[in-house]
Amino acid sequence: MKAFVFPGQGAQFPGMGKDLYESNAEARALFEKANEILGFDIMNIMFNGTADELKQTRVTQPAVFLHSVVTAICLGDKFQPDMVGGHSLGEFSALVAAGALNFEDGLRLVSARAQAMQKACEAQPSTMAAIIGLADDAVEKICAEVNAEVGTCVPANYNNPGQLVISGAVEAVGEACTRLKAAGAKRALPLPVGGAFHSPLMQPAKDELQAAIEATEFKTPKCPVYQNVDGKAHTEAAEIKANLIAQLTASVRWTQEVQAMLAAGATEFTECGPGKALQGMIAKIAKDCEGITIQGATDL
Repeated sequence: MKAFVFPGQGAQFPGMGKDLYESNAEARALFEKANEILGFDIMNIMFNGTADELKQTRVTQPAVFLHSVVTAICLGDKFQPDMVGGHSLGEFSALVAAGALNFEDGLRLVSARAQAMQKACEAQPSTMAAIIGLADDAVEKICAEVNAEVGTCVPANYNNPGQLVISGAVEAVGEACTRLKAAGAKRALPLPVGGAFHSPLMQPAKDELQAAIEATEFKTPKCPVYQNVDGKAHTEAAEIKANLIAQLTASVRWTQEVQAMLAAGATEFTECGPGKALQGMIAKIAKDCEGITIQGATDL
């Protein structure tokens, strides 16, 4: 069975999507429509901008979404998923690819999400760090201690066994990193992000996005969508909406999501969009499955 997966923030790179635009009429139409919807020239930033310009959250999230969805659409009849899933932001790409959301609404929601998250980041200094080489339960225990004693610090992204990203207030994440290294973590790496994604500090962004999601029409997807908040398959529009709202302050349970796909029969994972980050994670969870990356015209 074929699973199609979609990357999140951090997968962007200068020049992303340019070859798709130049080689495919349908891709050109979608890129041009995106410029109209967003009200700025995202094509120019994606194709010609610097890495720093692409790092702005208001640009990054629509750019990764746009590249991912265009890639899936350009596959045409080859896009025949038995299941889909996305990492954080990638869940919006997955929902559009599976027909639960139309392209225009998906892009508007992603843009609203990016702007709401940017505001939440600016309201309170916060950060994230990747913890390498320590069991999830050990990371969870130390996060709980720091959360009670110092400040907000929670597990944010369960990327694969032995890699868990934590999120929270700057001081609390720093203290957690010190304790986690003392507990045996091989590495505790601060991430170059603007804030504490997937933590309670994103509550203002969640409140802002909730109204936009609730006002948007969602349809039954053409295949099960595996969602981050619980790692399980969903097909009911109301459930999908609720999970998408909860996602902003909840952990991304990517390890559990991939394991659930495997249990449902997935034997092939195709990553649509920029980068190969998800394939690296999946390879550590689904060691016997085939991995395919589609991010440019030559891959198509």
